[in-house]
Amino acid sequence: MNIRSLTRGDGVVIGAAVLLFIASFLDIYSSDGASGVDMPNAWGSAPLLMSVFLAGIIGAALIVVARGLPQAPKVVGLDLGQFGIAFTVFAAWSALGNIFDPAGGGNNFGLGSTGPDAGTGAILGLIATLVLAGAAVATPLVPALQVALVGAPKPPAPLPYGGQPQGGYGYPGAPQPGQPGQPGQQPYGAQPPQPQQGQPFGGQPSQPSAPQTQQPAQDFSPFWFAVPVARPLFSEDGAQAPIAELAPGTWYLAVEQRGATLVAQTQDGRRGVLQDTSGIQRG
Repeated sequence: MNIRSLTRGDGVVIGAAVLLFIASFLDIYSSDGASGVDMPNAWGSAPLLMSVFLAGIIGAALIVVARGLPQAPKVVGLDLGQFGIAFTVFAAWSALGNIFDPAGGGNNFGLGSTGPDAGTGAILGLIATLVLAGAAVATPLVPALQVALVGAPKPPAPLPYGGQPQGGYGYPGAPQPGQPGQPGQQPYGAQPPQPQQGQPFGGQPSQPSAPQTQQPAQDFSPFWFAVPVARPLFSEDGAQAPIAELAPGTWYLAVEQRGATLVAQTQDGRRGVLQDTSGIQRG
């Protein structure tokens, strides 16, 4: 599980779940004429515990786990995150009903008592579930909540990619191949020129080589970048199935630009096309 995949909305969900857990230990009833009476908390009321407190906490856990997994599993046809959102909305709805009628059916015996009022735990539980459900529903819709909760770190002194020394090829801020003062430096993985038959080493070929397809831009230089949220990396042959997922907080090397897309290389050497390049952080 990659915690750098979590967003600000997920942070609100986690905070609301912690508040809901604390509220479960507070009194769920209050009564002016029952001073000194030890009121129960949510752990003493199974219907309230399961429909409000546990449902909200379980929903928050499902949302966070789904966000951190590369491929979220499905439950009864729904993604794990969607299933968690449904849990949080159900918990908020149940908490609202409990505020309107804290005693349930206990005040309908005709004894002239309206029953107890909602206690601190019930009120705080309603607030926590409303915040929880609101953040869960709004996160996919509000861009401000989709920002990474933990920003991408700066590259450390030893290069985090391929074990190259600091200042090596592609390191953020390092000179790129072909710049002045870099005579003879070759790009990563490139082979030195080979002499052709009947031609001295280092000479120029008499015939220009045939143009290759999908040449990168002339002014493109490899650079390091990080993505703001998890994004799929697709195969270079155009297949629609992702071959990897780029995670926030990790630096990747852009080796080629194809229009609005980038060809990126992961730390294990896999290459693929990053179709969504909006909001990337360059090193």
